[in-house]
Amino acid sequence: MANSKLNIEADEQPSQKKSKKGLLIGLLLALALGGGGFFATYSGLVGGAPKQDAEAKQDAPVADLPAVAFVELEPLVISLSSSARSRHLRFRGSLEVVPGHEVEVSNLLPRVIDVLNSYLRAVEVTMLEDPTALIKLRAQMLRRIQLVTGEGRVRDLLILEFVLN
Repeated sequence: MANSKLNIEADEQPSQKKSKKGLLIGLLLALALGGGGFFATYSGLVGGAPKQDAEAKQDAPVADLPAVAFVELEPLVISLSSSARSRHLRFRGSLEVVPGHEVEVSNLLPRVIDVLNSYLRAVEVTMLEDPTALIKLRAQMLRRIQLVTGEGRVRDLLILEFVLN
């Protein structure tokens, strides 16, 4: 038995030295390859545009923005049902209008406010509290606004404030 213990201990010692040596070699290789990969990427040899191309892209002329006009909506405070935790919804938005139609859309703002008020009162409170529902709400409100103002006048609805109190 004593002899078998010596054999087991003798077998364990060389394997420990090899694992440390292998670990050290692996660590050195990882550092060398990581540094080489960083240099190749940083210098533009692999996976990126060289610095000259990036500078040329920055100097390229930028296209002009399309002409837009905005009509500000007056802020809305909408009372929600009494069963909800939140008692009020504060909404503020702006309409992106085709230039030249600002006056026409401004004249229809009372109808737009009425449509938004009616729609937001009818929406379930659980939907208002869902952060992902804002995209659906925005699309629904925009469609209703476009029906009131007529096709081709209002491009988009920008939501500036949407707060449940």
